[in-house]
Amino acid sequence: MTDTARGSMATATAGPTVSRPADAGVRRWLRSGRASRGLRTIVIATVALFLVSLIAEPDSLSRSSVQGMLPFAAVLAIIALGQTLVVQQAGIDLSVPGMVSLSVIIVTHYPGGDNGKLLPAIGLALLAGLLAGLLNGLVVSRLGMSAIVTSLGTNALLYAAVLGISGGSPTSTTPAMHTIATGQFLGLSHSVYFAVVLTAVVGFLIKRSVAGRRFEAVGDNPNAAGLAGLRVRRHQLGAYVWASLLYTVAGILLGGIVTTPSAFQGDSQLLPSVAAVVLGGTSLLGGKGSPVASAVAALFLSQLDQFVLTLGVNPATSNIVQAIALAAGVAIYTVNWAAVRGWLRRSQRA
Repeated sequence: MTDTARGSMATATAGPTVSRPADAGVRRWLRSGRASRGLRTIVIATVALFLVSLIAEPDSLSRSSVQGMLPFAAVLAIIALGQTLVVQQAGIDLSVPGMVSLSVIIVTHYPGGDNGKLLPAIGLALLAGLLAGLLNGLVVSRLGMSAIVTSLGTNALLYAAVLGISGGSPTSTTPAMHTIATGQFLGLSHSVYFAVVLTAVVGFLIKRSVAGRRFEAVGDNPNAAGLAGLRVRRHQLGAYVWASLLYTVAGILLGGIVTTPSAFQGDSQLLPSVAAVVLGGTSLLGGKGSPVASAVAALFLSQLDQFVLTLGVNPATSNIVQAIALAAGVAIYTVNWAAVRGWLRRSQRA
């Protein structure tokens, strides 16, 4: 048999070739790993914000102000890590407030000030987070429901549990939980180290591991990823489960940071978590994202909030500032500025 005949037979027996473009696209995703534009942008913006704060309002960078801001920045960073995973799968998780609030309630109401009951309470909170993540993930990945609708319904269920456990009344945290969250090592709160470690782990797994590259490929194009042999539903389910567990860890730490947390402590975390993801450069359409950039964006938003409050502005203004930051992030990463500049030049010549 001639070489030409062998090549023809190989082509005839190889089967459909429809998956080759998809496979090539996935391989490009697996080989990618450079620092993202979002990471570079948010690092520069954060450095600039700290410089402006130092010049315009030095009190916002006093030792007491920074030590008071960093634990809450750490909590937001951990929540933003979870939201990043969901957004990378083209969803938005609206169950953040309920999951954070339920975690806070479990680690405060269940121990009732008894350090001996703290460890079982943490385990119970993590179990609740796992179940909530499974509920979100299964409904989205298996039933094809919208992530927004699904997570909104889950959030309502979580708040029902919050009210059932707490009755809407706050309870003081245990001394051990307070020490775990706010104790200091080398001048930094323990919660900061939790955030740094989790950011490093999630960032490494997403950007440097094969599993992480596959995860990004699924988020970018589920159909192509499926044709390439990737398990799309499993990756989508994993995004919601791990995200919910990260929200739970953040809620547990928040329950230790705030001495007497309210039953609705997570209400203020949803908008900043989405803003941090957007400012970090993760596309709301899914695909590539940088967990590290989202964590840095959480620091940016926390310092921006601190700066605004130090200026003596009404605390309600912080929501407006966060909304403006979110809009700016969307504009930076989605608007075709080259086309805008070209249109302006043509308008001037006309």
